[in-house]
Amino acid sequence: GSPSLKIAPANADFAFRFYYLIASETPGKNIFFSPLSISAAYAMLSLGACSHSRSQILEGLGFNLTELSESDVHRGFQHLLHTLNLPGHGLETRVGSALFLSHNLKFLAKFLNDTMAVYEAKLFHTNFYDTVGTIQLINDHVKKETRGKIVDLVSELKKDVLMVLVNYIYFKALWEKPFISSRTTPKDFYVDENTTVRVPMMLQDQEHHWYLHDRYLPCSVLRMDYKGDATVFFILPNQGKMREIEEVLTPEMLMRWNNLLRKRNFYKKLELHLPKFSISGSYVLDQILPRLGFTDLFSKWADLSGITKQQKLEASKSFHKATLDVDEAGTEAAAATSFAIKFFSAQTNRHILRFNRPFLVVIFSTSTQSVLFLGKVVDPTKPHHHHHH
Repeated sequence: GSPSLKIAPANADFAFRFYYLIASETPGKNIFFSPLSISAAYAMLSLGACSHSRSQILEGLGFNLTELSESDVHRGFQHLLHTLNLPGHGLETRVGSALFLSHNLKFLAKFLNDTMAVYEAKLFHTNFYDTVGTIQLINDHVKKETRGKIVDLVSELKKDVLMVLVNYIYFKALWEKPFISSRTTPKDFYVDENTTVRVPMMLQDQEHHWYLHDRYLPCSVLRMDYKGDATVFFILPNQGKMREIEEVLTPEMLMRWNNLLRKRNFYKKLELHLPKFSISGSYVLDQILPRLGFTDLFSKWADLSGITKQQKLEASKSFHKATLDVDEAGTEAAAATSFAIKFFSAQTNRHILRFNRPFLVVIFSTSTQSVLFLGKVVDPTKPHHHHHH
């Protein structure tokens, strides 16, 4: 198997652990993040960590170091990032990390070389006393790397910070089966018992899709393919059953659906109603990761002496932001093309899937078997949700 497949199980495990924590803390809120981008950033940081801090980062990311060597982990990420960052057919993915270190501190040569070689990371020296300048430096870098999709990643920083780790991912894809814009109309979306919002609802009713109504669980699952090497699972719990589905949302369940949705009998003509929406999530990782096993890293017990010898570092601040735009063409607006409108026959179609209530989204890279994004759309009209503790 390819090196990236070796790290896929641990990455999937981390993805769902992170999801559970956020979901339990912010029930009834949109969630959207890129587990892969977080895992890659911290695997990179582990190159600068020593002794207990190093093993704690890798174990926190889900790696069992008795089964997988550290070099296997880094080789896996190197292959994964290389594969994802290749220019694709109608698919563009950029996963990256950047480390900002106080300008008084020197990066060690080995750390510089390793992070560049394996993680294609960018390392910067910055003057943290100039808070406004530093915030702008970080935000400008991320804005440039994500083609302007992620702006204002960082809004505040303290002056005593020595280091900031940011990770970002840019993903732009086109549907294999696009929607026709002229058929998108405003429809009701039922956020909860008391809240209904209007959303632009896209419609397809002449296409075949891979989907199933789960025999054992109160939900339906739709697999939609992008051009290139990515696919998305939209998981629609029955009315009021979101919590029940979240509780069984595991890597194994995802693989079960993935395997089922390659069987011909789940490929059928479908009347599909899917909202056009944007959501994003912003997460302050130094507040979240300590509860996922990264206990020392953000404390004075951190050993990051592989990054610099000059001063005792702790991973003081770490930010993550992910955004998703879903529209007729795909994710992120793409150039308009004109489609021939088919004549719609009067035949009745018994297969209907209406995403008019909260649903889950899993964006998956097929060749590397990685969860690129994981999210929950509770209210598609609230694009931005910031998590502050």
